Amino acid sequence: MKILFLGTPEFASEHLEYLIKNKFEIVAAISQPDKPKGRGKKLLPTPVKQVALKYNIPIFQPQKLNKEGLKIIEEFKPDIGIVVAYGKLLKPPFLDAIPFFNIHASLLPKYRGAAPIQRALENGESRTGITIFKIGIGMDDGPIAIQREIEVGEYETFGDLYEKLLNLGKKTLIEFLNKYPMELIPQSGEPTFAPKITNEDLIIDFTRDFETVKDKIRAYDPLPGARTKFKGNFVKLFGVYLAEKSTNNSPGKILEITDKGAIISCSNGVVAVKYIQFPGKKKITFQDAKNGKLVKEGEFFEKS
Repeated sequence: MKILFLGTPEFASEHLEYLIKNKFEIVAAISQPDKPKGRGKKLLPTPVKQVALKYNIPIFQPQKLNKEGLKIIEEFKPDIGIVVAYGKLLKPPFLDAIPFFNIHASLLPKYRGAAPIQRALENGESRTGITIFKIGIGMDDGPIAIQREIEVGEYETFGDLYEKLLNLGKKTLIEFLNKYPMELIPQSGEPTFAPKITNEDLIIDFTRDFETVKDKIRAYDPLPGARTKFKGNFVKLFGVYLAEKSTNNSPGKILEITDKGAIISCSNGVVAVKYIQFPGKKKITFQDAKNGKLVKEGEFFEKS
């Protein structure tokens, strides 16, 4: 089976390399154009491009996919297209040239869209998974080929769940290709959506209940980091863990700082957080921040 692979970030490149190592025939790869990164704005290859170059796979980065994509299909004659976080919707006639299947990090129809892992955590989901579906003209609404579930721990972070879903995605993709073709099942149930993350999504509001605050922090840990205002500047918080006490103190108040972390009041209880990151600095423990006289008990995180 000849495979055309479409993807851009690290999540996609890991799937591509896994296919290569499992002896699947990747005839070509398509990725988004390289973008400048860092302070020097140096143009860096996408993770998928890096893997393709490593294994001498023809790599293409068209600004407009339809016309150039059809030329790629005509030249390499793939049997199937595998799409992992490519970053753009596929449209006819390119979409109709071969069957395209997408690997999506949610249990569709839940969390269609760009940020399914973060949104699932933010909403306190106890289960999520991987769905492989045939791409249609709508956003993540095509019929399902295969779906696999996993549990989500109450204090799992984005980093934790990302790794679990990455490993599950790779294994599920191999299972799918070994069984392909297979019967496709239409999506059923009420869809929910996972829009792209905005700066507003990252704001912690300690006037909310502790479950909401806890889920907000872990949904963006380690990247890009949930944030709140402290003495007029935004700081980021990481490493939320189980708090063994409750309180009716004013929301946002730092009640206690120990070598474990800080206890911070919410509307109906507390959250315990291990790390704080000040602007332009690396993250440090709350204990180190207290020792450095950067923060102390009785101070408040402000409502932004």
